[in-house]
Amino acid sequence: MFAFLQRLIPKHFLSRVVGSVAKSELPLIKGLFINIFCMLYRIDLSEAQREKASDYRSFNDFFTRSLKPGRRTIQGTVSSPADGTVAALGNIDGDTLIQSKNHSYSLAKLLASNNIDDFSAGSFITIYLAPHNYHRVHAPWTGELHHATYVPGDLFSVNQSTALHLPDLFARNERLVCRFQTDTGPTAAVLVGAMLVAAIKPAWLDEAYKPRLQITTEMKRVFHQGDELGQFEMGSTVILVFKERMAFSVKEGEQVKYGQSIVS
Repeated sequence: MFAFLQRLIPKHFLSRVVGSVAKSELPLIKGLFINIFCMLYRIDLSEAQREKASDYRSFNDFFTRSLKPGRRTIQGTVSSPADGTVAALGNIDGDTLIQSKNHSYSLAKLLASNNIDDFSAGSFITIYLAPHNYHRVHAPWTGELHHATYVPGDLFSVNQSTALHLPDLFARNERLVCRFQTDTGPTAAVLVGAMLVAAIKPAWLDEAYKPRLQITTEMKRVFHQGDELGQFEMGSTVILVFKERMAFSVKEGEQVKYGQSIVS
């Protein structure tokens, strides 16, 4: 029922309105939003660089808050790109990934490319960022980012209830596809937008992408494991795609932290 109702909601309009309010620096508006949010989600600001809610310029500034140096330790050869929950993981079967126990979806659609041969016998992991989570996304490996494609799309919620009932959820939503070359082969990190996500802002741009045309940027930028890759201006999902069959050290439903090793 919730997935059906989302089809009727003007999701882009609502998300952009929320985004505009979230950027307001008026003390009354930002203070109200931050205080209500902290109360509803029991936000712990002790690990943030700015521990007082009043120190943030806007709700969006608060939502994309950075951590104190040293609050996370980068572990293993592949680490979690974000704080969140493992929503799904497993092997890729040709062009098919698992969304939930009810649905699978197309890798080509997710990556917005027919160039998927590198991953046809690989694996994937999906990490869901809840509203209370830290919302910056970091490179889970060291590698050269050679293509970044912003794909405009829908803004359905990406929570587990929607994933269970809405086919092709991640391949339909607005997203940023980052394709890397690493020492162990090609990989991809996909930042998926969601309802009330005002925007996806990559580390190499001063502003977030505008929800208009699909844009592919070719680059040769090296990211070291743990470097900031981008941030969600509200909550969402990150999907990692690998060429190899990975032996994951985490399981579905497990809470993970940015920097935590996720492969054996």
